Amino acid sequence: MQRPIAAAIQTAAVAVLLATASSVFAQAKPRIARLDDLPRYTYAVPGTAADVVTNAVVFQVFADKARADIAGDLDKYLIDDKTTLKRLKSALLGLSQLAGKDDETLKLIEEIRALEDKPGLKLTTGVVSEARIEAKRKTGSTTGDVFRAAFREVLSRKVNSLPWATVQNEIRELKGNIEIRSASLLLGIISSQIEPVVQANKSLSRELAEQLISMRSALMIQLPLKEDILNVLEAVTLAKRVDKKDIWADRSVTLPAKAPLNNVVVGIWDSGVDTAIFKNQLFTNPREKANGKDDDNNGFVDDVNGIAFDLHANRVPELLVPLGEAAKRTADLKADMKGLLDLRASIDSPEASALKKKLAAIEPAKVKSFMEDLGLFGNYSHGTHVAGIAVAGNPFARVLTARITFDYHAIPEKPTVEQAQKNAAAAQATVDYFKANNVRVVNMSWGGSLKDVEEALEANGAGKDAKDRAGMAREIFQIEKLGLTKALASAPGILFIAAAGNSNNDAEFDEMIPSAIRLPNLITVAAVDKAGDQAPFTSFGPTVIGYANGYEVESYIPGGEKMKFSGTSMAAPQTANLAGKLYAIDPSLTPGETISLIRRGSDASPSDPRIKLINPKRTVELLDQRMAEK
Repeated sequence: MQRPIAAAIQTAAVAVLLATASSVFAQAKPRIARLDDLPRYTYAVPGTAADVVTNAVVFQVFADKARADIAGDLDKYLIDDKTTLKRLKSALLGLSQLAGKDDETLKLIEEIRALEDKPGLKLTTGVVSEARIEAKRKTGSTTGDVFRAAFREVLSRKVNSLPWATVQNEIRELKGNIEIRSASLLLGIISSQIEPVVQANKSLSRELAEQLISMRSALMIQLPLKEDILNVLEAVTLAKRVDKKDIWADRSVTLPAKAPLNNVVVGIWDSGVDTAIFKNQLFTNPREKANGKDDDNNGFVDDVNGIAFDLHANRVPELLVPLGEAAKRTADLKADMKGLLDLRASIDSPEASALKKKLAAIEPAKVKSFMEDLGLFGNYSHGTHVAGIAVAGNPFARVLTARITFDYHAIPEKPTVEQAQKNAAAAQATVDYFKANNVRVVNMSWGGSLKDVEEALEANGAGKDAKDRAGMAREIFQIEKLGLTKALASAPGILFIAAAGNSNNDAEFDEMIPSAIRLPNLITVAAVDKAGDQAPFTSFGPTVIGYANGYEVESYIPGGEKMKFSGTSMAAPQTANLAGKLYAIDPSLTPGETISLIRRGSDASPSDPRIKLINPKRTVELLDQRMAEK
């Protein structure tokens, strides 16, 4: 919704005003207060999406229109959100690099850095592009051994000059991303995720257009220098590798099993849990048996340890999402997942080496199945990993699984009003189940947004045009948002904890749910690393009440093995873990009192006083003081 602001009067000297008999008024810019307020654009694609990326002539027509639209929006609108401004300017940056406009590129890098609040990203944004331009100006070329040697020298100097303690997460992530990037992988992603959209609509939305700009920039500018970039980053990483101090061990709390405390039911509303891992920490429904029947007549079959809904919000008994025919590839999927995570963390492991070789040789036609396998395995393992974090060090925690099923396909199913209504009903049924079984705290490490719905509609060729899809998306999204909000509000005695998201964006501006929902019994948690430094990926915003460790957190995956995952999905259950321990100590606490204790116990990050870190040890001390004063 656009909201006008008061017109600004451009004053001049009184004599001039009298002489001209006029005043000059500057029309205020319309304000963009949420992502949905931005105008929609579509870009005709007469051929294929790959043509746009690989054919210079086709790309130029595409690029000229995209540049005009982006520049027009930046000029016309007052955009409140820094993330959106960075995204639009990054698209212009890619276009400027491809056009060889070096001065414009450097100017845009500075503008993007000025918008960046995260210290590491502020220092590292555009550093490779700056090195390329400096080497180009030194050698008069962008190819050949002389240029590449100059590029390596400049990039090494720039990266080595950065404060390693501040930028190491960003440098390691950059290195991992570049290691897995290849022309075949990018073309395979285009073929599996963007080409179907083109075939369905003969056009692309602004967001997908920006992705193609980024991909052409990667193909034409970054990939020719891949070996040189990795040589520099590898040398710097090895030379400066210093393990950050883990601040979380000193602030952790473990409840002794023999303490006179109370059992607390913790809801893991996620992609499913391998309950066999937590056999001594499980919620058990004494009125139900695993016999294929609804023994207690509550509408759920075999809900001995919890409930489950499939992709279409139908009630199913399986608490762990089935792998289907992918089960025979479980060992390979685990290895690929570990390799990917190790590459992102700059860990030289056998799995990382094997994955690099696999991706270097992968054919574009096989990218789709590879990505979908990783997505499926991610869903399969996610909830178990979250559960392990949520109950660690709390022998009084009892895991109640509430499985929600996520689509892992390159082209998701078409969103519909009917499915949104079923999803809303499933959310209410889940919360009702929590209430009926005395759940005290629920972790929700998942989310979606209005834009996600709109993009899924576009992927399926729904709607007459972009404006029509926007209206459809709003209707569908509002059903789910209002349904989820109503469900959470109907359980004022339960504390719900949401993960902020991993898109480095303002969750409220982008209308993400549940992380942007405001309720007295809901809190949102963002991610830092083990030293308390803000994670590059973490979303943020006014609904975030604190930060917890979400970087390379070790926990279980199905089967009982352990892996290190990163994300706000790992930070939220750290806070659910704390809440569960507070309830075990004092079951009389209300959600409001629990939130207050968590807030009061939090302290500032060592690197950024704006970042408030949860402190379990201090929070438990505050609760002990409170109980002693009663």
